[in-house]
Amino acid sequence: MKSVSQGFSGPAVCRITGVTYRQLDYWARTDLVTPSVTPASGSGSKRAYAYSDLLEVKVIKSLLDSGVSLNRARQAVECLRENLGADLAASSLIIGENGSVLADQEGLVDLLRGGQGVFNVVPMASMVRELATTLDAVNA
Repeated sequence: MKSVSQGFSGPAVCRITGVTYRQLDYWARTDLVTPSVTPASGSGSKRAYAYSDLLEVKVIKSLLDSGVSLNRARQAVECLRENLGADLAASSLIIGENGSVLADQEGLVDLLRGGQGVFNVVPMASMVRELATTLDAVNA
């Protein structure tokens, strides 16, 4: 296999991520996941994918394996990229039983509704620290 700096070939991406070559080719032709290192430039050209592309392929496959339709997976990934400017590697996705896809981006957002906020996540550790500080001040 080539070094990571030269990218990953289509067949290597398929072996690593578990998608079929037909899926990967379709996703590249429909701009769902385009190869960042070397895009296709005509018949017989070889695509080369970056590590970040592999991650996107793996995320999309995971969404599909969880029962999310390809159309909804596309919406979710596009929302993460365009509306939220999010790095997939730094995101946590939550897949609901109803096919909803949420992302933890300093609060939960619904990726299928254009990044609309769902509700805020309250970190309990910070509340515990705040309460302890307040109690210390009251008892002093």
